[in-house]
Amino acid sequence: MIKIIYGLQFLFLVYAVAIFSSYLILALISYFEMRRYMTKNSFADYKMILSSPLAPSISLVAPAYNEGLTIIENVKSLMSIEYNNYDIIIVNDGSKDDSLEKMQQAFDLKKVDFLIDRTLPCNDIRAIYKSKNRAYRKLIVVDKVNGGKADALNAGINISNKELVACIDVDCIIQPDALLKMVKPYLEDRENTVAIGGVVRIANSCIVEEGRLIKVNLPESLLARFQVLEYMRSFLLGRMAWSRLNGLMLISGAFGLFKREVVLTVGGYDKSTVGEDMELVVRIRRRLMEMGRKAKVIYVPDPLCWTEAPSDRKILGRQRNRWMRGTIETLSRHRKICMNPKYGLLGVLSYPYWFMFELLAPWIELSGLLFFVYLTIAGFVNWGYTLTLLLFVYLFSIFISVLTLLFEEVSFYRYTRQRDFYKMLATACLEPVLFHPSVMYWAIRGTFDKWRGRKSWGEMSRTGFLKKAEAK
Repeated sequence: MIKIIYGLQFLFLVYAVAIFSSYLILALISYFEMRRYMTKNSFADYKMILSSPLAPSISLVAPAYNEGLTIIENVKSLMSIEYNNYDIIIVNDGSKDDSLEKMQQAFDLKKVDFLIDRTLPCNDIRAIYKSKNRAYRKLIVVDKVNGGKADALNAGINISNKELVACIDVDCIIQPDALLKMVKPYLEDRENTVAIGGVVRIANSCIVEEGRLIKVNLPESLLARFQVLEYMRSFLLGRMAWSRLNGLMLISGAFGLFKREVVLTVGGYDKSTVGEDMELVVRIRRRLMEMGRKAKVIYVPDPLCWTEAPSDRKILGRQRNRWMRGTIETLSRHRKICMNPKYGLLGVLSYPYWFMFELLAPWIELSGLLFFVYLTIAGFVNWGYTLTLLLFVYLFSIFISVLTLLFEEVSFYRYTRQRDFYKMLATACLEPVLFHPSVMYWAIRGTFDKWRGRKSWGEMSRTGFLKKAEAK
């Protein structure tokens, strides 16, 4: 029994050292990559892209389901984007609210005849609308039978005739220069770049007017601030490094730019998964490698997209539950990649990392807690050593979060008030004990729901953006 206990302790220690080391290595890579990006782009003249005839054409595809609360502001936000050759395809995915009626009234829409290329599978399209007002000539509204987000994205990609498609969440506020910054890496390597992802930030408590972000505020809600910190850590310390290594397996579904020809080649979004954004990126990389083609998936660290985060624990739990189920589906479907040198770094590093430190992490953490409870009951706990170890883990968690905040301060500096920084420091101290246990619980429950065959997204209600008058 003693040998078994020591053996389990050793395995937990090895896992802890591995995950701590991976965080530090990714942070170091991210630091140098951020410096390289800031230096390289400090002299970039994005106006040249705006006026260049060589700039690729882009379709913004945004599925909308029961988004009546914010749909008009969202569409106006997309229309204010600084780019020359683009159109906006809003796919009304069988909304049960007044989303379509609001758009018809606000943008003077009328039904039009439209030739549709049904290369990708999608549910029936009822009608296609365009505006009678020339000011809204870039706007195309698709009304279709409900089929889910992936189905709606496939419909929008079918209708697009542009070189690139930007798949976004319609409830997001896109920065006016977002497409200029997203398309730059594609112009630098047009042949091999197949997908580009941008930063997603939390818009709770920010002021939005006529679809534009007027003022960035730190969320008042502690739950939303936990998510701000989590998003910063994920994007600035995670995806920055994986992009540099060309091992990125995920582009946020809130804002991703894809080469349309490649998306059509691999069959578009998979309607049978709830993690369609991650699954598509992995499938693109896998399929192109099997075809002998290079595939670069790039991350742009500029804050480009602002979204409303769940402000209710129940809704946030549904979101994280779905994320875990999507991760399980993607890693299961593409398990052939794991430790397969044929797929390069994606197979020998990216996939094992996601499997060990994303998929298994909640279960290993739960196992460690149960093991500790057993040791306590059996009287095997050295409390001096245990408390020292717990303090180290807690301080390391805070250290990584503070490192993230420093990255933010020296790079894009979106939260400019000094008290915001102190609030985020306090949030970093509270997160390990107040937020992380909930994230672990939601992930474990998501695994159980996946085993039980659950496929639904769950209701994701929103409160809408704060406007200037409301702020006053």
